[in-house]
Amino acid sequence: MVGVVASVAIVVQLVLALTGARVLVDETEPTTPETLYRFFAYFTIQSNLLVAASSLMLSRDPWSDDRRWRIVRFAGLVGITVTGLVHSFLLRPLLDLEGLDWWCDKTLHMGVPVLAVLGWVLFGPRPRVSNREIVVALAWPVVWLVGTLVVGAASDWFPYPFLDFREEGWRSVAVVCVGVTVLFVALIALFHRLDRRLPARAQGSHVSG
Repeated sequence: MVGVVASVAIVVQLVLALTGARVLVDETEPTTPETLYRFFAYFTIQSNLLVAASSLMLSRDPWSDDRRWRIVRFAGLVGITVTGLVHSFLLRPLLDLEGLDWWCDKTLHMGVPVLAVLGWVLFGPRPRVSNREIVVALAWPVVWLVGTLVVGAASDWFPYPFLDFREEGWRSVAVVCVGVTVLFVALIALFHRLDRRLPARAQGSHVSG
């Protein structure tokens, strides 16, 4: 179910973006290539893609223990949790959406995070977290952040206002980056601990996939 919900929300949001709907802020209309880049540049979209991919893989093969699947699963779990928390505390005041825009926003930022974490807690599979998964789960957002700042400096476009150092200043952006990094580390440690402490689950379920 998680994979289906995330996939539908991503597709609908992409269609809305390509037809000119707001994603986060009002601005001059970008070209189609710019729209596609900006859409997939959002950490929200990337984390939902990881959740959708790992959940759909799990629904097809509940016994999967592939190394790549483990990495995608754990990175998606941590990333989607950060997505939900950052949205709740930093982005919600910026949005005033209606209709499908509102549904996609709530589904991608709140619905999928809740379903993904709940599905993992209830159905696993676990234990599945090793040092390799931990490294990738932290390296991915760091690479995303560096790339976002570099491209933003060259293109004058940032996926999230709190990363726009021209408007917010480097000090403010640095504080946010450090805070979010600490959040990532804390969640990685928490999920790693829960992966060892919660009852083992050898297979997924219909809800998790």
